[in-house]
Amino acid sequence: MLKKIILPILLGSSIASASEIIFYSTQANPLKEADAMRNDVLIDFDGTVKYLPQEAGPFFSRIQAESRTNSVTLGVLGALHGQYPQIKDSLDTVDDVIAALPSVSENATITALGKLGGDHQKYIPWMQATYLMAANKKALPYLPEGANINALTYDQLAQWGQNLTEATGSPKLGFPAGEKGLMHRFIQGYLYPSFTHSVVTDFRSEDAHKMWAYFRGLWKNVNPRSTAYNLMQDPLLTGEVWVAFDHSARLKGAFDQKPNDFIAFPAPSAKYGRGFMPVIAGLAIPKNTPDRAASVKLIKYLSEPNVQIKTLKATGFYPMVDVALPKDLPANVRIAGKAIALQANAPDALPSVLPVGLGNLSGQFNKVYSDTFQQIILRNADIDSVLNRQAKRLKTLINRAKAPCWAPDKESDGPCPIN
Repeated sequence: MLKKIILPILLGSSIASASEIIFYSTQANPLKEADAMRNDVLIDFDGTVKYLPQEAGPFFSRIQAESRTNSVTLGVLGALHGQYPQIKDSLDTVDDVIAALPSVSENATITALGKLGGDHQKYIPWMQATYLMAANKKALPYLPEGANINALTYDQLAQWGQNLTEATGSPKLGFPAGEKGLMHRFIQGYLYPSFTHSVVTDFRSEDAHKMWAYFRGLWKNVNPRSTAYNLMQDPLLTGEVWVAFDHSARLKGAFDQKPNDFIAFPAPSAKYGRGFMPVIAGLAIPKNTPDRAASVKLIKYLSEPNVQIKTLKATGFYPMVDVALPKDLPANVRIAGKAIALQANAPDALPSVLPVGLGNLSGQFNKVYSDTFQQIILRNADIDSVLNRQAKRLKTLINRAKAPCWAPDKESDGPCPIN
């Protein structure tokens, strides 16, 4: 049987023949990744696929235009979770597909995000990236008694930090709180969900007050140079920091250069669960697609464990299914991959997706959380005064953007409320 991938020549003028599936994606867009998708990932599919990576603007425009004129040529869509709400009315339901993929659906918390707040599945989780904790193995003997590194609580993290300070004479916890660091993602995706089950609505709640009081206590055992750290791989490698949080891509150097010295592990948990911020890409089918059965077949193929490994090699995104990672992968992939799977599949996993619906106000939204951190933690300002002041800024931004709530906040009809 002839199996081939058609290389697109004119992206804008591509029209599907009866025998091909157009796979239209905002992911794996760079030339190297797109070539790997065609030549490594899709090459063994029993059928013909035209892989068309596209920037977000044209991606939305074509889907909406085809849907509006009922002249759909696209077979499978690939996009980030936060990109799907804009086109959800153009998506077919895929309840039957998720039911046929138990290896994907067993992660109920991630699968539920694919319903986009409704009752029916709108996309199938495809691949993920995320933020993690990392530790020098020298720190492990100082874990609190009875602590499980893969099921740590925030109280245990605080005790661990104190133990390390007492044992070494200097603070060994570290966070990316530099100008170009991702500290705001830790606050939005990890602290707030774990302590409040919210990111926006309960921004200034009693739970939020307790969270900031906790973090102020923990910060006493954080290396003060954290305010200059942008990538945590660097202080991990120098030994300034023994335990750190960062995006997996920003820990890569430590894992690759000294794979025998470091481990990765899931983020800690608190009152409401193990908050974490996955970057999730999903696969969807447009309504009135030319050959739905073929589209379903391609999604099932892309969900196979061996194909998920090929996708990891092509894109750097990790599998959504539980799969043993081969030993020939780079050290950073093997070290981070295990922790990513443990974090996503933890019984108390609480995903907090990247902010949705903010458009060009995203930077100002992030600044609210960064400023709150700086004022409460670095300047020791009154917690309630800061939260009340920043909540007003947050409410103004959300109302300007008309942004409804996103997970883990409860769905809202209009702009996300702030209590």
